[in-house]
Formats: sequence, structure tokens, C-alpha cells
Amino acid sequence: MDEMTILTLFFFGFLAAFIDAVVGGGGLISIPALLATGLPPAAAVATNKLASTMGALTSTIAFIRAGKVDFRLTGKLFPLALIGSFIGATTVQFISSDVLKPLILFLLILVALFTVFKKNWGTVSTYRKMETKKAVLFVAAIFIIGFYDGFLGAGTGSFMLFAFLLIGFDFMQSAGNAKLLNFGSNIAALLLFLYMDMVYVPYGLVMGSAMILGALAGSRFAIRKGTSYVRALFILVTVSLIGKNIYDFLFPH
Repeated sequence: MDEMTILTLFFFGFLAAFIDAVVGGGGLISIPALLATGLPPAAAVATNKLASTMGALTSTIAFIRAGKVDFRLTGKLFPLALIGSFIGATTVQFISSDVLKPLILFLLILVALFTVFKKNWGTVSTYRKMETKKAVLFVAAIFIIGFYDGFLGAGTGSFMLFAFLLIGFDFMQSAGNAKLLNFGSNIAALLLFLYMDMVYVPYGLVMGSAMILGALAGSRFAIRKGTSYVRALFILVTVSLIGKNIYDFLFPH
């Protein structure tokens, strides 16, 4: 790597992790940066998993220290996110990820509209122990989102956060819970990519080092600013993901 490549990976890694630390969506920044260094698309996605896993671990620790993670719930869900992601990463070797993109665009639009028009949603935690039917649906949703992270990935953090909002957590608690599960789904996909020798490890470590710093700064900033900041960032990232999906649909590679 030359100096310009290192600077590119470090700068965009920090920026991506600052945003991703709270609501996900960092891949919108980090994957194009990896592509700009000359990596093939599949290698860029795989290498990004190494870097984003390092960032996700950092922000998860920050949320845990701030008391924003419900271990009684997420401890039961962590294996589901991990297994779902592993299955998704395996499946994408046989089925093109393009089959999911129209559905993901539709779901992202629903998520954005729901969040924008429910003004006070997620400001106060109203979570209570779920009834059996609701619990089964929620568990299934976490598994499916984990699968999606391994299969396609873009917007996983946003979908995880939204799932926790739906069962009554506020934005800060939802972000903390989602980040822990997103870390689990990242690990599963990363292990498979490493096994398949798709990860450019030096690139991933350089970007990952920047992501540790970005995740630390981003999570601390969010914890200090509170729910209103997380809500605004969540809407911004979701709209950005919608824009990217529309662009990919109109101008396929």
C-alpha cells in the first residue's frame, strides 16, 4: 500500500464508523472507498466485514459501558443473528443478492416513512415482556435480519434498530441492542469470508484501526447528545440507503 491508499482507508474508515457506530449504514462510505483503492467488488465487501467488525466491537463496548444494552434479551438473540448471518453468507454463493434488492428498497421506504411521521416514537422506552406471539415474530425478524446481513448487508444496522423500536425500546437502547447483534452477524460473515480467502487483510486492518477510533468517537457523541440526535441520524442514513438502492436499480453495474 502506498501513502495515498493508507490515507484513503483511514479517513473514510473513520467517517464510516462514526456514523455506523449508532445506526449502521457505514458501508455506504467504506465500501466505495475500498473499491477506489482497486479492490474487486467481492473482495471490497469481504474486506469491509473485517474493518466493520472491529468498529462494531468498539461501539458495542461503548454502549455496554453506558448501560444501553439489555443483556437479558440480546443474550438470547445473539446466536440467532450469528447463525442467520452465516447461512446468508453461504447462500449468497449460490443465489445472486440482486433478488432481494427490490424488497429491501420497499422496506427501507416503509421504515423511513414510519419514523418520520411518528414524531415522538422512540423518545421514551415502553418495552415490556412480550406476549408469545409477538416474541416469536420478533425472534424470526432478528434471524431474518441476520440472514440479510450475511446475504447482502447494506442497512442491517438500521433494520436491527427499527426492530427494537417496534417492541418499545427508545432510540438509544435500540441502538445499543442493535449494535451488539450487528457485531454477532458481522463475525459470522467475516469467518466465512476469511475461510474463502476473500479478505485483503492489510487493507482491512488499516481501515479497521480507523473504524475503532471512529466508532469510539461516534458512540460517545451519540450517548452525549441523546435520543433526538440518534433519531435524526437514523432518518438520514435510511434515506441515504433508499437513494443508493434506487441508483443501483436505475443504473445496474
